[in-house]
Amino acid sequence: MANPLFKAMGGNQQSTNMLEAFPKFMQQMRGKDPNEILNGLISSGKVSQQQLDMVQRQAQQIQQMPGMFEKFKGMFK
Repeated sequence: MANPLFKAMGGNQQSTNMLEAFPKFMQQMRGKDPNEILNGLISSGKVSQQQLDMVQRQAQQIQQMPGMFEKFKGMFK
C-alpha cells in the first residue's frame, strides 16, 4: 500500500526506492512547516485523520530501525 501522505504530496508510486527520493523530498520541504502542510492535507480531504495516524505509526516503526537514515544525518543543517 502506498504511503498516503507521500502520494498526496506528489510522491510518485513508480518510485523504485523511497530512500532515493528522500533528498528531493527534503529539498522541497526546506523552510516549510510540516504541521501546516499536514493540517492543509487533512482539511482539504486529500488525507484522512486515519491515514495520518497510520503513517505516524509507520514512522515510529522506521525510527526504531538503527542506521536506516544514517547517510542523511547532517545533510540539512
